[in-house]
Amino acid sequence: MTNTYFLKDRRALITGATRGIGRAIADEFVRLGAGIIIVARNENEVAKQTEEFKSKGFNVTGISADVSRREGVEKIFNIIGTGSLDILVNNAGFNIRKKTTDYTDEEFSALISTNLQSVFQMSAAAYPLLKKSGRASILNISSVAGLTSLKTGSPYAITKAGIIQLTKNLAAEWAVDGIRVNAIAPWYIKTPLTEGLLNKPDFLKSVLDRTPMKRVGEPREVASAAAFLCSDAASYITGQCIAVDGGFSVYGF
Repeated sequence: MTNTYFLKDRRALITGATRGIGRAIADEFVRLGAGIIIVARNENEVAKQTEEFKSKGFNVTGISADVSRREGVEKIFNIIGTGSLDILVNNAGFNIRKKTTDYTDEEFSALISTNLQSVFQMSAAAYPLLKKSGRASILNISSVAGLTSLKTGSPYAITKAGIIQLTKNLAAEWAVDGIRVNAIAPWYIKTPLTEGLLNKPDFLKSVLDRTPMKRVGEPREVASAAAFLCSDAASYITGQCIAVDGGFSVYGF
C-alpha cells in the first residue's frame, strides 16, 4: 500500500526557507522525498543551504528574492517558468513589537507587505502551476496571534488573521482546481525570531504559564504538521487552520 505520508515526486516551493520554521519544513520535505525550491532574501544563506542539501543528494533549487515586493515574486516564477509545482509553503514573515500608536507608516507597510501581501501574490502567481498538478496544496504559516490577542503588536496580528481568512477563501475558490489550502498557527517556537524573548526568564515563565504542555515548541513539530497537511494523508482537508501550540489556544484558565 502506498505510504500517504511521503512527498515523493512532489515539487515544493518554500519561502523564508533558510531559518527557523521554514528551514525545518525544508528539512522535513526533502526527508520525505520532495524536490524543493528554497526562497529567502539573503543570497549567501540561500546558496549555503542549497549546497548543503545538494551535498546530501537532495533535489534542491535556491532562489534569492524578496517576496514582499512584486518584482521579487515575478523573479521567482520567471525562474521556475512552466515547470511543475505541487506545493507552495508561504512562510516568510517577521515582526516589530510595539504599541499600536508607536508604529510608523513604513513599519506598518513592511509588515503588511511581507507577512500578508506576499501570501496573496505568491498564491496567485503559483495558481497556474498548482492547477496543472492535480493534487496541489498551499500551506500558509499564520500564528495564534491571528486567533486571539497577544503581546505581538496589532499589525502582526492583522497579517496573521488575514492569512487565516485568505486560506479559507482560496480553499473554497480553488477546490474545483484540485488545490487544497490550509494554514498552521504556531505559538512560541524556538526560532531566531523568538530567541531574544524566550531568553528572558520572566517572559518565558509567562508563556509556559499559558501553555498546558508547559514548554515551547520545536520547529520540527511545525514541520511535521506541514508535511501532513501537504501529503495525501490530508487529501480531504482544506480551508483549515491547525494550531500547533501545546494547547495554548484552548486553555481558558
